Amino acid sequence: MAHKDSIDWKRILSLHSILFTVAGVLCLSFALQGFLLPNEFIDGGVTGVSILVYKRTGIPIGILLIAFNVPFVVIGFKKIGKSFAIQTCFAILLLAIAVNIPFPEVPTQNFILVALFGGFFIGLGIGLAIKGGCVLDGLEVIADYTHKKSGFSTSEIVMLFNTILFIIAAIAFGPEKAMYSIITYFTAMKISDYVVDGFEEYTALTVISAKHELIKSIIVNDFNKAISVYKGERGYLPTSFDVKNDCDIVMTIVTRLEIHRMRNAILEKDPTAFVFIQSIKEVTGG
Repeated sequence: MAHKDSIDWKRILSLHSILFTVAGVLCLSFALQGFLLPNEFIDGGVTGVSILVYKRTGIPIGILLIAFNVPFVVIGFKKIGKSFAIQTCFAILLLAIAVNIPFPEVPTQNFILVALFGGFFIGLGIGLAIKGGCVLDGLEVIADYTHKKSGFSTSEIVMLFNTILFIIAAIAFGPEKAMYSIITYFTAMKISDYVVDGFEEYTALTVISAKHELIKSIIVNDFNKAISVYKGERGYLPTSFDVKNDCDIVMTIVTRLEIHRMRNAILEKDPTAFVFIQSIKEVTGG
């Protein structure tokens, strides 16, 4: 793996990176031309600011996307690395060109459909770009940088920024358009998260059961998963606080496609088993 201060040209020029970036740019451009711009809807972040300024001033949106993302590219260059900054520059420049492609406006007067599908294609575009190793909207990195300077959490900064943005949109386009724009933003956010994490988003599944040896066998032998075991106690119920028993607390890492089947198999053998699931961001090691 290249150091963050060196340029990993192999990664930048890889077919995987280029295809995902181009696909992301085309999806976002289609969302802008086909859904958002004709209906005066905005998204959150830098994209939303660009749409707002474009609608009020007429400055080409491609120029605005470049201008408003410059601070992000600079911060990304310093905080993440040269390769990331170069990929993001390429993606934003490509987006500035692609927004001039005459994508057809989607023929619908239903604003709910415009908001949902506009958000879908924005989220798809942003997620594909992230999988390609870059981003098309710089708000997250700027928010993270501000978080270290101000003490506010990244989510608080993003929420504050977008709240102000949607208030301005309500004044400029009317409260109804602003409310539809909020639907667009949340749809885009959920879709981008799903695209980035995908079906392989990892989840920690933990089981506390009197039949812990059987639970271990199900997970390891039936589902071919490794486990970790904590030594603990079960009991301490409100109606029988003094009753307790030693047990093995079994934990394994699964994908979202495996959770349902594994949980059903465990509860079939022990309907009283206590099962809880936690989403996790990253898994490394064996």
